[in-house]
Amino acid sequence: MTTAKPGSGSRSLFTRLSQATAHWAGKPQTFFIALAIIVVWAVSGPFFGFNDTWQLVINTSTTIVTFLMVFIIQNSQNRDTAAMQIKLDELINKIEGAREELLDLEELDEDKLEEMRAEFEELARKARAAREGRSG
Repeated sequence: MTTAKPGSGSRSLFTRLSQATAHWAGKPQTFFIALAIIVVWAVSGPFFGFNDTWQLVINTSTTIVTFLMVFIIQNSQNRDTAAMQIKLDELINKIEGAREELLDLEELDEDKLEEMRAEFEELARKARAAREGRSG
């Protein structure tokens, strides 16, 4: 009997594939497999006379893998960011006295974000100064 992950039936094929690939790519074993491939390729150089085709094999292979991984990584990053944003929005929504205008900060332009960041930096600076005043 297999147990499915929550929501796995409603996820698209691309989402399931990208999650599985990202999970697999992040394992130490995957790094060592990739390293072994590079070592085998390098050791095979003398047998192929270090010719252009020998170099082209590794260049093309790594370029294709890198190109595809960019999309896998971006998809994973987008999902993680969206999930974290929803969780933070829920916390802001439930905390008494929280500033609800912070719920959609990701939609603001850079100038407004910088203005709000400066506001929080000032609050942090004041908090540090107050703490130093109490301890010193």
